[in-house]
Amino acid sequence: MSSSLLLPLRTCVVFTCAAILSSPGGAGGESAPGAVLTTSSAAQAQTRATALRQEIARHDELYFRRAAPEISDAEYDRLKQELRRLEAAFPELADDASSAAVGDDRTGAFPTQRHREPMLSLDKAYSADELRAFHERLVKSLGGETPAYVIEPKFDGLAISVTYEHGRLIRAVTRGNGVEGDDVTANVRTIVGLPHQLRPQASGGTPGAMPALIELRGEIYVSFAEFSRINAERDAAGEPLFANPRNLAAGTLKQRDPRAVATRRLEIVFYGCGAVEPADALPATQQALQERIAAWGLPGVPRRWSRRAVSLDELSAAVQAVQQARRALPFPIDGAVVKLDSLAAQRALGAARTAPRWALAYKFTADRAETQVVAIELQVGRTGVITPVARLAPVELGGSTISRATLHNAAEIARRDIRVGDTVAIEKAGEIIPSIVGVNLACRPDGSAPFTFPSACPECATPLRRSAGEVAIRCPNSACPAQLQRRLAHFASRECVDIKGLGTATIDALVTSGQLRSLADLYRLRRDDLLATGRGGEKTADALLAAIDASRHAELWRFIHGLGIPGVGAAGAQALAKRYATLDALVSASPQNDAEIAAYFAEPANRALIADLAALGVQPRTPETVTRGHLAGRTFVLTGTLPSLTRTEATARIEAAGGQVSGRVNERTDYVVVGAEPGAKRQQAVKAGIPILDEAGLLRLLEDGPPEP
Repeated sequence: MSSSLLLPLRTCVVFTCAAILSSPGGAGGESAPGAVLTTSSAAQAQTRATALRQEIARHDELYFRRAAPEISDAEYDRLKQELRRLEAAFPELADDASSAAVGDDRTGAFPTQRHREPMLSLDKAYSADELRAFHERLVKSLGGETPAYVIEPKFDGLAISVTYEHGRLIRAVTRGNGVEGDDVTANVRTIVGLPHQLRPQASGGTPGAMPALIELRGEIYVSFAEFSRINAERDAAGEPLFANPRNLAAGTLKQRDPRAVATRRLEIVFYGCGAVEPADALPATQQALQERIAAWGLPGVPRRWSRRAVSLDELSAAVQAVQQARRALPFPIDGAVVKLDSLAAQRALGAARTAPRWALAYKFTADRAETQVVAIELQVGRTGVITPVARLAPVELGGSTISRATLHNAAEIARRDIRVGDTVAIEKAGEIIPSIVGVNLACRPDGSAPFTFPSACPECATPLRRSAGEVAIRCPNSACPAQLQRRLAHFASRECVDIKGLGTATIDALVTSGQLRSLADLYRLRRDDLLATGRGGEKTADALLAAIDASRHAELWRFIHGLGIPGVGAAGAQALAKRYATLDALVSASPQNDAEIAAYFAEPANRALIADLAALGVQPRTPETVTRGHLAGRTFVLTGTLPSLTRTEATARIEAAGGQVSGRVNERTDYVVVGAEPGAKRQQAVKAGIPILDEAGLLRLLEDGPPEP
């Protein structure tokens, strides 16, 4: 289905279904399921149901497996609701595999594991009327008794089930298809703040509070701060940005290398459980369960973020309170989850085929606005990928002024048929980066033409290429000025060789003047070259030259990361540095051991660059050199958010000084570094008498080394 019809189709959805249901001999607007169909109505219903199933399957693939959804949750739910209405009216069309599915996030890249108890989805509500209907159903099911509810934020991430046996973490599995999911245990173990061993007693020291087995259900997510950090790095490197924290969390968790996962700060929260042995090991209420989760040392939903209600009015007010608090939270939510507080009542009501009867997800509406596409511009990334961006007439949305939105790639523009001059709907709900969700065809100007993607690079006029099986269109010219500027910015960034003072404006000026034609030219720069840019005086130029000179001996992994080898991020660079130990050994990697690395260095231009850098005195420090630093043999644990250092930066600086960073506090821990909102590790350090450092203390230690014994 073409997304250029996205907005009109949502109108046609109701019309099509209504037309079928009211056709002669059909079900009619009030008819019960099982009515006799005419040939005409049956054919219409079959055609529409088939189209809906195909569209739902496509969006399932994009959302669950690729972490790249194209439509909002509300639009997706409307497709599912229409299919259910059709199948209810025409039982002959029912297909359990489509209308009753909870989605399937299994990728085929991981072994699968069955859940001991099915991991279901939640029914959705988008209005006060739907919330009232849910309440009335529960009152009726409970024999007229008004239930007590717990209302919690609906974290916007990836559902996960983590199993503990006798308090020990043994398995982490995604929801999958509700019956079995991907086993991502190794990746989940990298999450800082997730204990691998539960505390043996509940709060108050209650004996026997630890179940023999428990499937804890939760959500893996990324905070807004971490989302912004990673996107800033990707933007500086000319890489596509993540549209929202949910996509980032899902994409990160499904990476094959746990070391790559560890470079991004995933977080986890637990809000319920599946199978429990023995069955009576849990408390009586949802609120008490959250207290028990916290007592075990697990990250749960804090009391300050949950509410209790004992009437419909209180329930409605609690949902609205969560929505009002939404913008102040440090993590993404897309709704409020309403649950019966009584666990016994939850068990008594049980579940339907795809969702429990005792819970509901009230989804918040997205911030949406209409504006006009003023132009479609093309950006060239450091690897040559051409990314189209819509320049928009500025519009207020979600508390900020929006003037740009990514269009992802040429195929996306064609699929949506977005044209210059179009009036488009943009949305920003769980989305941090605004996205175009539809075109208002009624406002399309006369004479508008489809956007034609150019055949040549907009920066260097080199013919563009698209490799087989790839969506991306690239400029193959490695000397393209735009690519060079992005590569230089990436190489100089804090995540790579860290050349302080070399900003994008200075790089652009040096590339434009012809002073920088490759990475190696950085080490040929002189004071006069920098002064000619007009960006500061002699003192500034000398400081930058000193930073460039210091980068000649950056850690090997940082140098490898800075090269921008396709498919090699920070974690991959660290692994390569440990495996090969020297740059010469890496350059000589055999295709049998590392096909991608060998292919990169088989390119004459890449080998020439390494030789040029070596001739200029660039000699990255090896892992052996690093481990002889003044913190050699010291083990650090990080908890909370530091004021200026990211977790990756703090880890890198500790390792550069010879120390190592661990995820657990134990007898081998020398220091615990504590930032804002620390986890249980701070209390563990206090109890064990382990020295605690703030960021300033860590920086002093990195500078001066530990005190003499």
